[in-house]
Amino acid sequence: MKFEKIHNKGQARLFKNQYLEYLTKTHPLVIWGLYVPIIILMLYYSRAVIQLGALQIIVTFLSGIFFWSFFEYCIHRFAFHFVAESERATKFVYIIHGNHHEYPRDRERLFMPPVPSLILASTVFSLQYFVFFLFNTIGYVFAFFPGFMLGYLMYGTMHYAIHAWNPPFKWMKPLWRNHHLHHYKNDHMGFGVSSTLWDHVFGTMFDLKQEKEDKEKVKELMFK
Repeated sequence: MKFEKIHNKGQARLFKNQYLEYLTKTHPLVIWGLYVPIIILMLYYSRAVIQLGALQIIVTFLSGIFFWSFFEYCIHRFAFHFVAESERATKFVYIIHGNHHEYPRDRERLFMPPVPSLILASTVFSLQYFVFFLFNTIGYVFAFFPGFMLGYLMYGTMHYAIHAWNPPFKWMKPLWRNHHLHHYKNDHMGFGVSSTLWDHVFGTMFDLKQEKEDKEKVKELMFK
């Protein structure tokens, strides 16, 4: 994704229609408020109705979080940074992610807004439900999907934090720098947001020892 300039003020105009434009924005607390009840209800259902054991729920739930990290890496690398050839596909990629690279300080578009988020979440749940059905373990999806969605909420919150503040702990600094470099150095690397695990696995992690830290660029990325 190449732009004439990365704008550290303002936000992209995605639709001419003001109502559609409004639907492209959201606040992190709105998304947390939307999915936390779903997560709690599904976990309750997996225990009270499906009657999964506590250990089964915990292991499956944690597996869902882990799977999210892989899903996050793949969708960021291959969907959000898809090299489109047609004008329509290029516009679509810009709407879902390109605008964030052009306007990285637009805090209203760090989470997917509620309507498309619910559509995508429903699609993912249906696919997971089908896979668990094939393996005759359908009840486990009600513990796996909540973990997956908590992974998404943690990813979005981490993404917001990386753009808003300095890392609260020294051991988190590589994660912050990896994403900053993804924005300002090379958007073909550093796809992990909530974790650098898959960047290490697939060879897309920046060599942070060789990368000089540009404190001015870091300040430009912050919301403050």
